[in-house]
Amino acid sequence: MSAPRWEGDNRGEGVADATSFVTSAGELLEAMRSPNWVAEQPEAHLLPHLQRACASLPVELLDARTAPDGSFDVQLRWSAEKLRVADVRAAVFSLIGSFAEASTYVRQRRSEATEQMRDMLLFEVVTGFTSGDGAFAAHGHTLRISVSAGT
Repeated sequence: MSAPRWEGDNRGEGVADATSFVTSAGELLEAMRSPNWVAEQPEAHLLPHLQRACASLPVELLDARTAPDGSFDVQLRWSAEKLRVADVRAAVFSLIGSFAEASTYVRQRRSEATEQMRDMLLFEVVTGFTSGDGAFAAHGHTLRISVSAGT
């Protein structure tokens, strides 16, 4: 048996591969490599959705601005009493759901804490329409959502 993947894991390995999802994931990767695929003005297209979603979640929107690479950098502060990674992740996925398009990629990372922001989590998000996705022309959005502990 391989090393356990979590407490109580007796298998040490999964039951299948994910090759049936590779083609769809590849479509998003291909779109991401297209020049000028990332849409302009995320403040106009994404910020209203973020503001509405934050109002019902245990997060405070501190800042949102477009980075030089076109990504929308969003800073949130966790406002719930307990900071549990699973709870933060659930809230961020709810937030992402407020603006997600047909294809979406999310990656959670730990970010380096600063004096002003400790216990920070970073979520890298790409969402958009690939060439074959519905009524909209192919386009996408990239976001870096950082969540810090409340002070």
